[in-house]
Amino acid sequence: MHPSSSRTPPERPGKVIALHLNYPSRAEQRGRTPAKPSYFLKPATSISSSGTPIERPAGTELLAFEGEIALIIGKRARRVTPGDGWSHVSGVTAANDFGVYDLRYADGGSNLRSKGGDGFTPLGPDVLPAAGIDPKNLRLRTWVNGELAQDDTTKDLIFDFGTLVADLSQLITLEPGDVILTGTPAGSTVVQPGDVVEVEVGHDDQTTGRLVTPVAEGATPLPEYTAQPKTDDNQREQAYGTRESAGLPPAFALTDELKAKLASVGTATLSAQLRKRGYNAVSIDGLRSTRPDAKLIGRARTLRYVPFREDLFKSHGGGYNAQKRAIDSLHPGDVLVMEARGEKGTGTVGDILALRAQVRGAAGIVTDGGVRDLNAVAALDIPTYHAGPHPAVLGRRHVPWDTDVTVACGGATVQPGDVIVGDADGVLVIPPHLVETIADAAVEQERQETFIAEQVAAGESVDGLYPMNDHWKARYAQWHR
Repeated sequence: MHPSSSRTPPERPGKVIALHLNYPSRAEQRGRTPAKPSYFLKPATSISSSGTPIERPAGTELLAFEGEIALIIGKRARRVTPGDGWSHVSGVTAANDFGVYDLRYADGGSNLRSKGGDGFTPLGPDVLPAAGIDPKNLRLRTWVNGELAQDDTTKDLIFDFGTLVADLSQLITLEPGDVILTGTPAGSTVVQPGDVVEVEVGHDDQTTGRLVTPVAEGATPLPEYTAQPKTDDNQREQAYGTRESAGLPPAFALTDELKAKLASVGTATLSAQLRKRGYNAVSIDGLRSTRPDAKLIGRARTLRYVPFREDLFKSHGGGYNAQKRAIDSLHPGDVLVMEARGEKGTGTVGDILALRAQVRGAAGIVTDGGVRDLNAVAALDIPTYHAGPHPAVLGRRHVPWDTDVTVACGGATVQPGDVIVGDADGVLVIPPHLVETIADAAVEQERQETFIAEQVAAGESVDGLYPMNDHWKARYAQWHR
C-alpha cells in the first residue's frame, strides 16, 4: 500500500526529521524557548516497529526515551505555506526518539551517534488518518513499566504542525512517506535494560495503540577506533530531565533567606568580603542607577552587543533580534546584564523594553552602555544601571548579537547565573558558589561595625577598636550575646 494511505507506518522512510523543542513544558525544563524551529536528521535504519527491543550500547548508561507524535507526509511539499502545511500530512502515529547521552559529545550537534542507532526510532503501531484529526487536539502519553511518565497535548505547541511542514519545505522537498518527529514534552528520562517503554497518541476516541519498546543491554563493546562513551553531571541532568532525578545535588538557588541577607548589607561590605577571598575584579564600574534607593538582587541573564557593521545589523538587528529575545525570556528575579563595551553613544534599552522586563518580573537591568527615554525608564519600578542617557537607537553603534553567554560589563566578567547585587554605591558580581559564605560574613561584618559605631558615638577612640583587638572582641561577644 502507498505510504500516503497506509494505516501502518513506513518501514524505510526517505527522510526522518526530528524537531528539538516544541512543548512549553520541555522548553521550560530546558530553560529556553526557541524563536524558530531547529531540527536534526535520523537515519531510516533507526526505524523499528512496536515490540522490537532497543539495545542500549555496551558501556553506556544514559539511554533516554522521548515520546513523540510523528507526522507522515502523504503529498509532496515544496515551499508550502503554514496554512497549507497540514494538508500535506497523511497521518500521525506514535514515536519514540531514543538517545544515548553518553555519545552526544562526539556528534558535534548532529545527534547521529547519540540518536541514530538501529531501532532508535520506533513508530506505530497504527496510523491515525489526518483527514479525521484536529492537529491541535491530540494527546501524547508515555509509560515506563506501566507508570505514566509523559502526558501532554498539542493545544499549546510552540510550532504547530502546519508551520513545521511549511518551514522544512522551504529548502527541503518533503516526499510521501517522510517522517517528522514533532518534539517531546517534559517527563523524558533515562531507562534501564529490562524496562519497557510505551507511547500512545490519541484523538477523541481514536488511538494509535501503544507503541511498545523493551530495553535490552548491548553485548558488543564499541571498538577503540570509534568514539567511546563519556558523560558528566551536565549530561546526566539533561538525560534524566532534572538534577534531582539524576541523583545530583541541588543546583545553587538564590533563596528568599539568602536574598534577605544580601538585602541587609551594603555592596561596600560585600566588596570587602569578596576582596578578603581574593576577588578584586567583580565590580561593574562607571554606572549610575535610575533607582539608587532600591536594592538590586538577582541572577544574571546576559546579552552581548558587537560594534555596528552595516551588513551584520541588516542580518541581526531587525525583527525578533537577540535584544528582544533576551527581554522576552526574562523570568522573575533575573537581572539582564548587557555588554555594550562602555559605548555611551547610543541607547541599549528604552522605556518599552524596560517596561517589558518589569512586566516579566525581572529584578533589574545593568548595561555599560546608554539608555534612551531615561526619564520614562527612571519612572519605572525596575532599577536600571547605565552609563548615561543617549537619544539614539542601538543601530547607531551596536548590533544585538547573542544571549546567555559570558560577557564583559563595566570591566567585570559576568556569566549567566552569577548573582548581581547593586545599591547606591555600585554593582557587584558574586560567583554562585561564594554567595552564602559572602552573605554570612557580610552580615557578621555589619553587626560588628554596628557595635563599633555605637562605641565611637559614646566617645571611645578608634585605636584598638577599629579593627577590634582582643579586649574589644571580648566586649563585642558580650554585646552580641
